[in-house]
Amino acid sequence: MAQVHDGITEELQAFISRQHMFFVGTAPLGADGHVNISPKGLDSFRILAPDRVGYMDLVGSGNETSAHLLENGRITFMFCAFDGPPNVLRLYGKGHSVLRGQPEWDELAPRFRIYPNTRQIVVADITRVQTACGFGVPLYEHVGDRGHSFEAAEELGAAGLEAYKQENNLRSIDGLPSALELQAKKQILVS
Repeated sequence: MAQVHDGITEELQAFISRQHMFFVGTAPLGADGHVNISPKGLDSFRILAPDRVGYMDLVGSGNETSAHLLENGRITFMFCAFDGPPNVLRLYGKGHSVLRGQPEWDELAPRFRIYPNTRQIVVADITRVQTACGFGVPLYEHVGDRGHSFEAAEELGAAGLEAYKQENNLRSIDGLPSALELQAKKQILVS
């Protein structure tokens, strides 16, 4: 049975800290747009307040989350207990991307481990905190994090990463601009 909480309690914070992965869900407003669900790992998630969270986001093959947040702000985080007692936690809210060079970056970055291939920090103000039984979630054993993203970043180097972001991370698969595209346009106007 689902239970709604007033915020992210200490018990829920402890549950979040034990999870090795979480999922991020966003969607565009258009009826034909693609809903995006993205798995995240590493030690990338932070609880900033009982009603505010953030995660460090690595360069990836697309940037759907940023584009959807720029269009409408809607975001859902889901944590599942893959070991121990069954539980599913969903955090619903409104979010935005924080990029290097923005004042908010300087405030948030010290709270995260920032890598050369960190693309952005996604921050969300949480409007609903809900748990559910999680009886349908199977048991899994965590064996470790993958290093592929870091290996690719090292191989590409700083200039290669920037070129990759320019080619693959400016727009969503539905053609919506991401925060990176807006930042790139502002830089062009300034120079």
